[in-house]
Parts: sequence; structure tokens; C-alpha cells
Amino acid sequence: MAPLNILAHSATTALGAGLEAQRSALRERRSGLRRNDFGLDPLECWIGRVTGVEEVELPAHLLSHRCRNNALAWLALQQDDIKEAISQVVARHGTQRVAIVMGTSTSSIGATELAYTRLETDSHGVPQFPQDLRRERIHSPHSVGDFVRAATGLQGPCITVATACSSSAKVFAQAARLIHAGLADAALVGGVDTLCGSVLYGFNSLQLIAPTPCQPFDVRRVGLSLGEAGGYAVLERCGAGPDTALQLQGYGESSDAHHMSAPHPEGLGARMAMQAALQRAGISAADVGYLNLHGTSTPANDSIEAGAVATLFPASLHASSTKGWTGHTLGAAGIVESVFALLALSDGLLPGTLNSEQPDPACGPQIHFDNAQTEIRHAMNNSFGFGGNNCSLVFGKAG
Repeated sequence: MAPLNILAHSATTALGAGLEAQRSALRERRSGLRRNDFGLDPLECWIGRVTGVEEVELPAHLLSHRCRNNALAWLALQQDDIKEAISQVVARHGTQRVAIVMGTSTSSIGATELAYTRLETDSHGVPQFPQDLRRERIHSPHSVGDFVRAATGLQGPCITVATACSSSAKVFAQAARLIHAGLADAALVGGVDTLCGSVLYGFNSLQLIAPTPCQPFDVRRVGLSLGEAGGYAVLERCGAGPDTALQLQGYGESSDAHHMSAPHPEGLGARMAMQAALQRAGISAADVGYLNLHGTSTPANDSIEAGAVATLFPASLHASSTKGWTGHTLGAAGIVESVFALLALSDGLLPGTLNSEQPDPACGPQIHFDNAQTEIRHAMNNSFGFGGNNCSLVFGKAG
């Protein structure tokens, strides 16, 4: 595929707001996980919660979108010159030629949960949401896409992708198709997901939540730690503006069609997504310097993903999961871990796997627990969702 320039990128996670917060925590191997303090009766587990979301104040014209998820979307939008990059592509192409593609898993369901806990009855005894939460636009999967459109003023195609944990990786593929089809010249892509009861108790009902901080690819791993995050990237057709140092160079997507929540036992879909991304980028597996794995820390998923990686990549690959830093941020995992892959390209910082010490013999030599510092030209990110909904991305240095 023709590569796309990346004008700006950013992530806001439990590690803090913006690139520098992510960079310093990765380098210092400092986790953002903490004991769960979310909800009235918190589960016994660890979470990656973003500090300061409750204090975010939205501008007056956005108050009809007010909810915790959109507050995090707004906070993330203020970081790392994202708004300046949007202004640049608008100046070159106009608002109608810049698309918005947002990924989320639960969107603003936390606001809907809150509304149900505060149900009122009308004069006929019919239950209804309280007045302050009687805002239809926040009670839908498109809440975050609708909010970002209102917050930026962009008028191009506006799409919300909700494919579970692959959502904000698939936004890059969706944007690439829009741009290559001539429907847009640039795109704001991103993802936002906040913690809510449905997610915490839902994963707990599947017996996937660890009582201690997650340990991806460790032989002792028992489950995941959930987190929340928001992030963005601004993409533009090459040749439409100044060249950038970093590019989206390939993507691959697949569907296992195997099980509602378990991956294909041989990692078939994962392997197909990685192969397609490499083919679109026009590189071999040996050209990849860093691979950010989905690596959720569940017993089955990690070994299956590691097995798929071992069938494609040489033993020299540096691959890792960064969920020990941020928690599994669900629909925001794709954008957050793409930002980590971009940091590996720009800084030469290849993260290890935090909290993990005892390698699982079932996982190959590609899995690294320690950080490394080396210059690379290509980095990949894997994001796999329930139902076997897989996406792999290849990022690279221009030229």
C-alpha cells in the first residue's frame, strides 16, 4: 500500500497525559496499575485508571456530550500538538476532506449504567432516566465519534469502530481505505475507553481478571488487569503536505470465526493478520525491529499469540506486551500500543514486559521481559478482539 504520513500521535493512560508521560514510565519501568478503587463495591483486582478525568471541564458548546468517556476523549485531544496537526490538514484540504475514525469497546456505557442506578418515574409511573442524563447522544456506541466531530469541527466521514479490543487498531486500516479510495485526504484516528461496571464484572464473570497486577507471558499468569485510555494520531496522504519521519506502512485484518471469546487454538487468524500487514508494507518478518503484542496475560491467549509469532518471525525479534504498564485498555489498546510502537521507532526504546519474570516455556525466544535500546526501522502492533477480530499494523521510518 502507499504509506501514510503520521503528523502527530499521542496517548493518555494511567501513566499520565501525553507522550512524555508514556516515554518516561516505559524507560523507568514504572507501572500505572493500582488497586481497584472503581465503583461502589470494587472488585479485588488492579486497574490502570487515568487521573484527573473527573476534573475535566468541557467547553459550553460540548456540554450535551458530557460523560466520563468524552471527558477522557477531550483530555487526550489536548496533548502533543494533535489539535495543531488537525489545523494543518484542515488548512490544506478543508474540513470536509478530513475524516474521523474512532475506536471504542464500551463507549459511554458508564453514563448509561449511572442513569439506570438513578431511574425516576414520570407522572404515569413509567421509569425514565434522570434529567441530567436524558441525553440520547451519549447512550450509543457512536457517542465518542459524535463527540470528537463536535469537538474538532471536522466534517468529513465520521465513523466509530467497535470491534472489541481491536477497535482502535482497525481505525488505521479504515482511515487508510478512506484516503486511498479518494474519500478523504487526511484523517484523525483514535480510541477511547473508560472503566465501567459492565467491563469489570463482565470480564470477572469469564474468570479472566487477575487479583494481582497482570504478568503477560509469565508462566504464573492467571489473568488480565483492566485499564482505560485515550489517544489519537493524524494521518495524511503522502505528497499532500510536508513529509514526516514516521508512517503507517501496512495493515492486516482477519476474523477467526472460531469462538465468541476464545482465539483460534492455532492462532490462525492472528497469523493471517500479521502476514497481511507485512505484505502490504512490502517487508519481510526479519525487517521488523519491535512487535507490541496483544499479550493480555490470560493463560490461553498469550501462548497462542506467542506461537503464531514464532511461526513467522526469527528468534532475534524483540516482542513484548506493555499491558503491565497500562492495563488492558480494551477499545483504546490499539491506539495506545501503536503509540508505543511509534516511540520505539522514534526513540529506539523497545519496551520489555513489566511484572513478568519467569518465562513460559510454551512461548518462543521472541518474547522479551527486559527493555532494550536500539535503532529500528519498522515496528508492528497486534490488537486482537473477542470473536477472533484481529488487526496488525506496520509502522516505519520514511525513506
